[in-house]
Amino acid sequence: MIRNHLLLAGSLALTLTSGAVLASITPQDISKLGNELTPLGADKLGNADGTIPGWGESTSREAVSAGKPLFEITAANLDQYRDNLSAGQIALFERYPETFRMPVYPSQRTATYPQRIYDNTLKAASTAELLNGGNGFKGAYDAYPFPLPENGLEALWNHIVRYRGEYIKRPTVEATVERSGSYTYSRSEDEILFNYNQPGGSEAELENILFYYLSKNDDGSAQLIHETQDQAAEPRLAWGYLPGIRRVRRAPILSYDTPVGGGGLRTADDTDLYNGAPDLYDWTLKDKKEIYIPYNNQQLLKETPEYDDIFMAGHINPDFTRYELHRVWVVEGKLKDDKRHIYSRRTVYLDEDSWGAAIVDQYDGRDQLWKVSIAYLANYEDVPTTWTTWDVFHDLQSRRYHVQGLVNKGNTAIDFPEVMPKKKHFTPASLRRMGRR
Repeated sequence: MIRNHLLLAGSLALTLTSGAVLASITPQDISKLGNELTPLGADKLGNADGTIPGWGESTSREAVSAGKPLFEITAANLDQYRDNLSAGQIALFERYPETFRMPVYPSQRTATYPQRIYDNTLKAASTAELLNGGNGFKGAYDAYPFPLPENGLEALWNHIVRYRGEYIKRPTVEATVERSGSYTYSRSEDEILFNYNQPGGSEAELENILFYYLSKNDDGSAQLIHETQDQAAEPRLAWGYLPGIRRVRRAPILSYDTPVGGGGLRTADDTDLYNGAPDLYDWTLKDKKEIYIPYNNQQLLKETPEYDDIFMAGHINPDFTRYELHRVWVVEGKLKDDKRHIYSRRTVYLDEDSWGAAIVDQYDGRDQLWKVSIAYLANYEDVPTTWTTWDVFHDLQSRRYHVQGLVNKGNTAIDFPEVMPKKKHFTPASLRRMGRR
């Protein structure tokens, strides 16, 4: 069987809660970008009580230099901070009251991007529009298409096509941790070429491909994915190399709630906290909320500590985590009456400065909270971008969890090479040659 690894996200679409919605963004609205709003549409000013700073600032430079948390949230003081936590975070405190905690540091709004992303986003604000019931969009390239979102689909699209560089290579480890704290892990070497963000490219050249993904696994197998932009029109394309038969085979459809990796702890559309066709859900934009989310976890980009020190029963070791208070967009997806998925509802918390999902709470068919996914965000200053380091997928019922993004022992973290391969590197023929070596 082909092991379905890291389908990173990239793709697609979303569905309008009530059919097509006509944009009502005015020139006056757009003029706010880069002024009272950041170039990507976040509020530039901090909050009223100063616990969230202005864009590009920190709430406490002295505390930042000291490198120590301001305080910790624990089960004992949970009620004091409950209003600034997601339902999933609260559930983790209730499941593991003796061990789960959140070290809170001074908030630093460090998310920055190349100037071309800002320029392209300003253009897209007046030209981008959803297509095919929200399963695609047009009028944007190498940009955040909806910096002034009017509905949940537009906000979710910003997450799906957020800027993460043009090409990445990373040696990575993913691990599955059992209820007892015992674990198993596997290694891979991943490459991603972001077709949507190629400098000098254009929307016309996309050909419905957002990115190309290639993964070589330590067991000799390999996977190739072409992530399509409108997956309702054209499902993502996937191939696998099987070392036992030395052949490349077309993989089954890897989408929606197909189990991938981690002993069933992660679905295909859980990867990257949310990816793929959004057409099973009605998506609603719930406005912003102040939430303690993982942020500036640059220490996780270093060589991974000993696994025995990271993995605990129920959750990763809080000593390796870093939380800050940030504003997030809250987007809720409710399963349509005529659709099927193991999650009846998902609540997605999008960091306002990067549009990256920091937390997703998932509910079962009884509308009971079942899982919580957490992305430990970091600032990649050299790119620049804000993106994940480790993604952790918690099953609150089985008390097991799955971790993606650990750095291989003896290797550096993710690399953003300036020299990029040609698109022909990401073809089944290339996959076949790679498997023979």
